[in-house]
Amino acid sequence: MSVKASSNSEKGTAVITGASSGIGKVYADRLAKRGYNLLLVARRGDKLKELAQQLRNDQGVSAEILVADLGKPADLEKVANTIAADSRITMLVNNAGTSKMAPSVEVPLAEVDRQLDVNARALTHLSLAVLPGFKERDRGTIINIGSVLSFYALPLTTAYSGTKGHVMLFTFGLQQEVADTNVFVQLVLPAATATELWDVAGVGLNILDPATIMTAEDCVDAALAGLDRRETVTLPSVEDPKLWAAFDDARLKLFAASQTGKPASRYRVGR
Repeated sequence: MSVKASSNSEKGTAVITGASSGIGKVYADRLAKRGYNLLLVARRGDKLKELAQQLRNDQGVSAEILVADLGKPADLEKVANTIAADSRITMLVNNAGTSKMAPSVEVPLAEVDRQLDVNARALTHLSLAVLPGFKERDRGTIINIGSVLSFYALPLTTAYSGTKGHVMLFTFGLQQEVADTNVFVQLVLPAATATELWDVAGVGLNILDPATIMTAEDCVDAALAGLDRRETVTLPSVEDPKLWAAFDDARLKLFAASQTGKPASRYRVGR
């Protein structure tokens, strides 16, 4: 039975990039169930239309679509301008991503640039598009999807890890900027998740131990549970939260230790 879509929601509108499949598609379903209206962004218009209609029928929310390739400057500008001007938007889920897994010398520069454009530049531009309005209204949530490869690199993930490292540090900076406001910024760091990204990367999920692969549904549900707990960083697959706390503490201590104008004693040989 169809339910008439609502054009207004107390929760406001959630923008989800990379919404046509995988993690983005699950976010669309879960946020619709939470009462958010939706603006779904992805390259594949046919899949977006199908998903939007399904969500309107099943959840009774407004679901608009915006077909865009965030790796293209004109499309990115179009999306950024659209969401910057819409005061209904209360949440941005920066999920769109791409990958090419191979030794660096085997990855064409065009593929490296695309990872930089989609994973890092688009996320940055869209975050900065909504941030002024969120701060002015003192309301809003930004969810940035990073990766455990934000803080670790494999021989096959050099460029990808670099882009996800940008996501992590950029998000840390945003979190400090909004610390005294009602704007909330969450960093989500999934491990291996069953999405199309593996096919795009050219390796396939079959190279991994099945026991290490999380479903997109479990990943998003864990991330939203972390959001409800007001976690600034959520690692869906990490059982012991003390591991992140120790990592973060070591990071802060290392930075504090670097704040001196003198070379470390081990570099002052002969002085």
